[in-house]
Amino acid sequence: MDLVLAPTPLHPAPRLSRELGVPVLFKRDDLAGVGLGGNKLRGLEFLIADALAQGCDSLVTGAGPQSNWTMLAALTGLRYGIEPHIVCYGSGEGEAQGNMRLHRWLGVDVRFTGEAERSSVDAGIEAVTGELRAAGRHPYPVPRGGATPLGALGYVRASLELAAQLADMDEPPSGLWLATGSCGTQAGLVAGAAVTGAGYQIVGVTVSRPAGEAAGRVRELAAAAAALAGTGPDLPGISTGLPAPDVRTGWIGPGYGVPSAAGQAAARLVAETEGVFLDPVFGAKAMAALIASCRAGRVHGPQVFLVSGGAPTLFAGSAPDGSAPDGSESEA
Repeated sequence: MDLVLAPTPLHPAPRLSRELGVPVLFKRDDLAGVGLGGNKLRGLEFLIADALAQGCDSLVTGAGPQSNWTMLAALTGLRYGIEPHIVCYGSGEGEAQGNMRLHRWLGVDVRFTGEAERSSVDAGIEAVTGELRAAGRHPYPVPRGGATPLGALGYVRASLELAAQLADMDEPPSGLWLATGSCGTQAGLVAGAAVTGAGYQIVGVTVSRPAGEAAGRVRELAAAAAALAGTGPDLPGISTGLPAPDVRTGWIGPGYGVPSAAGQAAARLVAETEGVFLDPVFGAKAMAALIASCRAGRVHGPQVFLVSGGAPTLFAGSAPDGSAPDGSESEA
């Protein structure tokens, strides 16, 4: 399965580094390839391949109306002849913007639960899957965010890619920072660190769940992904024990899917210094945490920041002050 234009670039962010007093490098998974790129393509390489291997003719998943995950899942499904069915929480009222506008343009079957709770999507996925089976179809259901052990293998493979890119650095990084939502990306990186014997700390900044819940999900998914890693020819087994998940809290701001003042300031700084856009409710909040840690003197040595994509959410809604887009109800 060839969805990611690998290796995605790893490059220094020199002006941001001078601003923060700490060397920062960007791992550009926003340039991953299909669609407008994004971290979810890594897991989809494994999930779409599995769906094809099982002879599935449809894919059922869901999240919020501005989900990068559902957009990329639908797009890759269409590319390989697998009909996508998307379940979103909420009512679907209002103008289609961002990722939802792309869903509509592609003619994707999108259904809304009519409930505000994100968890309502889970029952919706089950119901649509049952409906398709009853009609004689062969659906492939995937939970929110694609957060499964198989999907997490995408970032085990990415860890091998990153290890090769870091091999020639004079000073290896001490930290790898990312936004943590459904937890599959951080879980893959934790398992990948065990596979590669990486010395950096993987710092996930939670943008939705309480830190304890997120850490538990990361730990469970990472262990399951590590168990799968040794079963494929290009994914060796683990060489060390799994590192403990490091999940930071305090950066969610007004709430999940809502921009924060700190995130907006961080995104603007990155755009002005490096010409890179961060999505407003995932990457921006994680960057805010990294910036604060650097300025407080709590970070030492080079840091890698995973730019996880989410470009369509830049064109959905507006910030409370009208100055920049938000990503309301996004689930990356």
